[in-house]
Amino acid sequence: MNAFTSDVAFTPTVKAIQSRKGSRGTYGRVEERGGWQATITPDLAAFIEAQTSVFLATANAGGQPYIQHRGGPAGFLKVLDEQTIGFADFSGNRQFITQGNLQDNAQAFLFLIDYMLRQRIKIWGRARVVEDDAALTARLMPANYKARPEQSILFTITAWDANCPQHIPQRFEAADVAAALAERDRRIADLEREVAGLRDSAGNEA
Repeated sequence: MNAFTSDVAFTPTVKAIQSRKGSRGTYGRVEERGGWQATITPDLAAFIEAQTSVFLATANAGGQPYIQHRGGPAGFLKVLDEQTIGFADFSGNRQFITQGNLQDNAQAFLFLIDYMLRQRIKIWGRARVVEDDAALTARLMPANYKARPEQSILFTITAWDANCPQHIPQRFEAADVAAALAERDRRIADLEREVAGLRDSAGNEA
């Protein structure tokens, strides 16, 4: 049992390195204030459900790590309660590395990054694959999304932390850029029509 929620990442070895490199005092004060949060706040829930991409990290029984990308429309990640995130696991290359890892080792990690907002969230926890539960899969499946769900994944949070925006390049979703450009073009067209109307009025008065 960890003394602090952040102990899920700050092992004795990590703390020793922090002490040697001068950051242990800062993180010790975080621990004194209770450590990282272990439940999903409303702000975190809104951030999670706005994402179109997530990286899921697992490790096999031998400790070999593996990271897999999961994506979908905003809302494909669903907050089911203050400690549980769920999503439909779409059919892919059928290697089943993540599923095999989770069968041997339930410990998992979610990494979410929003390039437009330059925000990143790290979530530690445990995950499990749920097969043959059509009701759960239907609940997690995004509406009108053309993908075939094979099963579901439920992720239970142990702790989470937010990183600073340093070194995150700001990028924008193509759909958002297209919408902004379409609005710009519409406004330009309106202004051109207005200018043309003023010219006509000026010509008639002359």
